[in-house]
Amino acid sequence: MIQRMLPRHAHRARRAARAVLAIGAMSALLTVNIPDASAAPPLGVTVLAPADASAQRVGALFAGGLDGGHYCTASVVRSDGHDVIATAAHCLGDVRNAVFVPGYRDGTAPYGVWQLTGQYVDPSWQSGQDPDADISFATVAPLDGRRIEDVVGGFPVIAEQPDDVTVTVVGYPASEETPLVCSNDTTMQSDTQRRIGCPDLTGGTSGSPWLADGALVGVLGGYQGGGEVPEISYSAVMGDGAQELYREAAGRAADPGVHHRTRDTWWS
Repeated sequence: MIQRMLPRHAHRARRAARAVLAIGAMSALLTVNIPDASAAPPLGVTVLAPADASAQRVGALFAGGLDGGHYCTASVVRSDGHDVIATAAHCLGDVRNAVFVPGYRDGTAPYGVWQLTGQYVDPSWQSGQDPDADISFATVAPLDGRRIEDVVGGFPVIAEQPDDVTVTVVGYPASEETPLVCSNDTTMQSDTQRRIGCPDLTGGTSGSPWLADGALVGVLGGYQGGGEVPEISYSAVMGDGAQELYREAAGRAADPGVHHRTRDTWWS
């Protein structure tokens, strides 16, 4: 449900979910500074997201800059380089023309405008746009000498969730200038796809984080590009491929002089 006015790579739809990532020395990434989830809205009700610690880690993706229009949603996740965001694979094509604006509200960028520098996607998405691989991780360049995670914090990434886990979705409809939030219990659409009932999650919410107890367990995307109606959204279960992508993206040391890999392509 991405609007037709957006770049061709963003014309697919909306959603993705599941995964504990046992990554040894990276375990510290999964433990501290989780935002308080006690203020979540009633289940199944979509409201304006408060400007809290969770919302500041979620932002809109723009084509080129604030004047380019926002077309998808992404969120900051923990990484060794403090420079990684998560979104749906269908939201990113040539990331060199994309910027991320965390905490975007009413035309303002309270935490800055961050240029994307590289992307990690699964080969099965690159070769055939497999909906079960509709999750990606991207890197962003430093801004004013600071890393994005040091500015807004980052969500830990967790796997192996129960079928009926309660998640909170935070995202930016393309027609709105403030983020929306909705919490509800999930069900399984299939062994590889999760679904949630939340109204008003229209085009632009693709890539929105699915948060369980303050940790990212998926992103909005996958089946039907994330959903064909705004009341039902989907998320790919975060399988081995997505976990490997996260390990690659989060485990590398940040170095703006190093090219970033997309599994089988190198570029700067």
